[in-house]
Amino acid sequence: MSSSSDFQQDRHSFSGSPQKWTDFELPGDTLYYRFTSDMSNTEWGYKFTVTAGHLGRFQTGFEILKQMLSEERVIPHLPLAKIWEWQVGVACRQTGHQRLKAIHLLLKIVQCSSQGDCDLTLLKPLWQLFTHMENNSCHDTAKPGILLPLHRALAELFFVTENRVTELGSLQEYLLALNTEDHLHRCTAQ
Repeated sequence: MSSSSDFQQDRHSFSGSPQKWTDFELPGDTLYYRFTSDMSNTEWGYKFTVTAGHLGRFQTGFEILKQMLSEERVIPHLPLAKIWEWQVGVACRQTGHQRLKAIHLLLKIVQCSSQGDCDLTLLKPLWQLFTHMENNSCHDTAKPGILLPLHRALAELFFVTENRVTELGSLQEYLLALNTEDHLHRCTAQ
């Protein structure tokens, strides 16, 4: 395998059992490979997996998804439900800028999705984080009126999502799915 058709650049050669194979990276956007058999047995050959980009490179994935979600002609071809599920998971697990970027992508998905594309109940952990931040900001008199970037991002996400589900006619189901029964009882009591 190589990054050049003459097999001179970034060359990687393998022979024998799968245990002798190792993961490697090739620069560029093209992979050239050549399979040659010595005819010593009748097995089918080798199988390998090629993955574009760099695994674990959050910024690369973010930029690609952001661009794809900005193209109206591309959106109908995207598995929005799966992307939604992944991004909610990322927003729940990550912190800092990566969490903010995942929330940014969730906002884009909410704005371009139709009813049934996204399981909005997956937002429940983020809703709990948001309501916790809301409750704490009410008690923080040292910095009145100043919201942290995460708090602002979550406020925008839930504002836009609430407007979207209202347009789609499923606001009640959405609010029931995000809240616990205990929380609903407290709100009713207030």
